[in-house]
Amino acid sequence: MQGFFERVYGVVMSIPRGKVLTYGDVARMCGAPRMSRQVGWALHVNPRPGVIPCHRVVFADGSLSPAFAFGGENAQRELLAAEGVGFSGDLKVDLKKYRWVI
Repeated sequence: MQGFFERVYGVVMSIPRGKVLTYGDVARMCGAPRMSRQVGWALHVNPRPGVIPCHRVVFADGSLSPAFAFGGENAQRELLAAEGVGFSGDLKVDLKKYRWVI
């Protein structure tokens, strides 16, 4: 599983500032489209906080993680907002505008 985690970290490090991906997007980019939960676990045990920008990964509906490793969804929202990511009225990331498309 460690090889998968390293692939996750590589994908997440490639997300540009001001953009996001979903857990499913990251799983697909790692060649494992059915492993979005494992992406979440990999980010939960992020070995390099502050280096691997796991705050740039959100749920498929644009919502933030209540268990975000750096202090919950408020911390994740602040980090994303500081990068210019906008939110809809229900405090979800506007994926049409901010999702990173390769």
